[in-house]
Amino acid sequence: MAKMLKLIWQCLYSPRLYKIYGDGEKDNLYKPKQLEKFGDKIISTAQSIFTVAGYTSPFMCTYIYRRGFFSWDETVFLSKFFTGIGCLMAISFFMRAIGRAFNSQYTDFLNAITSPKTNHKAYMTSIRKYDFEFSAWPVSFAMPAKSSSSWFENFPFNKCSNRNLPIYQRIPLQVIAFIAVHTFALRLIYPGTLGLIQNLLWMPLIEGRTQLVETYNGKRAKILTSDANCIDTIFVENRAHTNGKILVICCEGNSGFYEIGIITTPIKAGYSALGWNHPGFAGSTGMPFPNQEQNSIDAVIQYAITELKFPIENIVIYGWSIGGYSASWAALNYPEINSLVLDATFDDLLPLAQNQMPKSWALLVKEVVRSYVDLNVGEFLIQFKGPVQIIRRTEDEVICLRQGQLGTNCGNNLLMKLLQSRYPPWFSEDNSLREALERYVVMTEAQRATIDQQELSETNRRALQLIVKYMRDFQSTHCAPLPEAQFADIMKTIHLKN
Repeated sequence: MAKMLKLIWQCLYSPRLYKIYGDGEKDNLYKPKQLEKFGDKIISTAQSIFTVAGYTSPFMCTYIYRRGFFSWDETVFLSKFFTGIGCLMAISFFMRAIGRAFNSQYTDFLNAITSPKTNHKAYMTSIRKYDFEFSAWPVSFAMPAKSSSSWFENFPFNKCSNRNLPIYQRIPLQVIAFIAVHTFALRLIYPGTLGLIQNLLWMPLIEGRTQLVETYNGKRAKILTSDANCIDTIFVENRAHTNGKILVICCEGNSGFYEIGIITTPIKAGYSALGWNHPGFAGSTGMPFPNQEQNSIDAVIQYAITELKFPIENIVIYGWSIGGYSASWAALNYPEINSLVLDATFDDLLPLAQNQMPKSWALLVKEVVRSYVDLNVGEFLIQFKGPVQIIRRTEDEVICLRQGQLGTNCGNNLLMKLLQSRYPPWFSEDNSLREALERYVVMTEAQRATIDQQELSETNRRALQLIVKYMRDFQSTHCAPLPEAQFADIMKTIHLKN
């Protein structure tokens, strides 16, 4: 009896189990007993309601105050109401614990995660048979903690992007920008942080992880960053093959998760691959502010070097869409990497953000972006001197400022900044090279291929050669996966070009 009570007590606080790998099809989840299922349903529903209530609390409190709910009688009523909710939650947790305690599959899982960790490798092998709440995963690699910044560096209003405004306009704008970025603005830039999006994608994420684990023998791990965020990663090893000696670290987009993201492209091309989720995405903690993004990719690279034993010169950074920010930062800070591949990314977030928002919000958008989410990919890229390839999607509906107009693709600006940084003498001579580049970069590869270069001037030929060297087109929309054959071709030719 004492043993059973101890087990029930353990099950009160143990993590949710989602799937046992190798147990049926990839969409075949762990099947809880009725008591666990019913209790879990109440708990998850209550958690969703509390989340919504948290976002709407200012409006709810205003409504309650105006309706006179802060009188003594109404306060007593509300106290009884929340006491009842608390009792229901306690009963639900107890029901779930009993259901788990009498389920042999769950108790086997509980024994695995609570077993002694004397042999870390054996312990990780035993728990990787299960898919469960990531908060309960052990840390596989931890970065040294960073020393805390001074109070001035952390002060929210020490930056201002609209210094030309008078102070009586500037200060309110800074306050509004601070509130906006910490409530809705960052979530608009990174929709993958929204609980609604993650709930809608819950089953596809489970299925994607299952495919990576069961089909490609992926190994999930938790990495602790220098700012104490936990980053969800997965590693697929192909070192038995020639291409697999190269590790491709994949940086996903603003609604991208490694489970359903770009990682399968290098895997299918025979490369080893390491995927990770942005802070605030799925199992990763934190929020994707630029400094947290930088600390995350820094920890991922150190994990690849220290734990996975890949030399830095064998690491490729592959960034898609907004993932180009963390990828370009990594390339700047690890210049010895094998190469950098930027797919469907931009040079600067500000033009894209202003293009999506009302013109009357221009000053606020600028304040939010420049002060808090300044994702200036071009600024990092021009300082990286290693091999790089830009992939431009000719039907991109996200990176183009005007849909269907290839000339407004922000990848064009990224290329121009890269070329100007690498060949400054050619640009300083006169404007003819810039004009030639601007004329040819708006063309597709097929259109440029029809040009007879023998009839062109040296400047025009040089412009075409530079575009071909650093950028290639992919005829697709923004979210279509890059074919593995095209990725393999890029990897084969990138060093020959550079």
